[in-house]
Amino acid sequence: MKVLIVNTSDTIGGAAVAASRLCDALCSAGVKATMLVLAKQGRDARVASCSSVHAKLNFLWERFTIWVVNGLSKKNLFKVSVANAGIDITKTREFKEADIINLHWINQGLLSLKGIARILGSGKPVVWTMHDVWPATAICHHPYKCDSFYSECCRCPFLRFPGSHDLSSKVFGRKKLMLQEAGSLTFVAVSSWLAGKTMNSALTSRFPVKVIPNALPLEDFKLTDRTDARTALDVVEPFVIAFGAARIDDSIKGFDMLTEALRLLIDSGKYAKDDIRLLLFGNLRLPAILEGIPVKYSFLGYTDDSYRLSQIYSASNITVSSSLYETFGQTLIEAMACGSVPVSFGGSGQADIICHKKNGYLADHLSPQSLAEGMAWGLKLSGEGGSELRRELRRSVIRRFAEGVVARQYSDLFSSILGDKEK
Repeated sequence: MKVLIVNTSDTIGGAAVAASRLCDALCSAGVKATMLVLAKQGRDARVASCSSVHAKLNFLWERFTIWVVNGLSKKNLFKVSVANAGIDITKTREFKEADIINLHWINQGLLSLKGIARILGSGKPVVWTMHDVWPATAICHHPYKCDSFYSECCRCPFLRFPGSHDLSSKVFGRKKLMLQEAGSLTFVAVSSWLAGKTMNSALTSRFPVKVIPNALPLEDFKLTDRTDARTALDVVEPFVIAFGAARIDDSIKGFDMLTEALRLLIDSGKYAKDDIRLLLFGNLRLPAILEGIPVKYSFLGYTDDSYRLSQIYSASNITVSSSLYETFGQTLIEAMACGSVPVSFGGSGQADIICHKKNGYLADHLSPQSLAEGMAWGLKLSGEGGSELRRELRRSVIRRFAEGVVARQYSDLFSSILGDKEK
């Protein structure tokens, strides 16, 4: 069985990390897996690049189209994708040799809707792993509270001039035609919440949907001594909170919710602000947002070094996700593997990771007050649970998200699809 994993990047972004980890997990499980990306950044010999002189032009043309439709406004420029330009990967050697195609995040110049239609009509079975909601909507990656895609996208709130025949309506129609080319297509959602969105979409509801979480390489995320980790990070405060994202000032990450929850936590009188250290990691384009943090903090910048991340998580009593919506919650399982209690809003993918008040805290959706209560609960639990709590958090990750566990689920799915095809 030869599996081709297709993703825009092999290193940049959460989907790239998840797809690369899946490739590793499948290969370790004896499956012949390779990756095809737009522009290869790493050195893995199993990753091939399909970049061409047109790749950058594809990206720019798509963004230009959205910019023009939005009346030359940059607002929401990267919250939507129309896939009007891309590369035909069906002509590549990697595609021709594969038995099954596993699409992941394929936007921003890799695949156009026409290119996806060629893949779906190639006769090869396709499994599309969803890392956001874009495959089930017209143009948005996260619909927030909008559910128009349950019937038909139009009057899109991400467009400057929404209407009954706006860009979302046109792309919705094109996607509908694209999916008519599908022979064998199965969607994999990385959480039950995302699966629900997929099964309710007018575009994707007729296709089978399976929930398989992202895998975590446990050898990379280690449970290290908390005191040693804090010494390495020069942290002396008794209570440490971690918060990280690819871009921590992305509005969907809810940084304003985090700062408000921290303020409420201090105002409650349970914890003094001088006793708390916030560890922030990720890219940051708007440094001014740090000015509103009501506790001591360390901005550690972006890192993809698992040893460094293990130090950050191990040093932390709790790891907080204040995202408005998460399709999964990769930082939460990384944190748990290192013994940090996860605290997050409920209402989306995090609910597959956190069992409320057992291995973490699910706050009321978009309630800073509830998030503050969750932080207090997690800090108290971390202090009382000690080393055994930290070990149990890691065991929880091993049982559900270890590479072998996830690889087995994918392998079984691929085998069943190929078996059905042979029949």
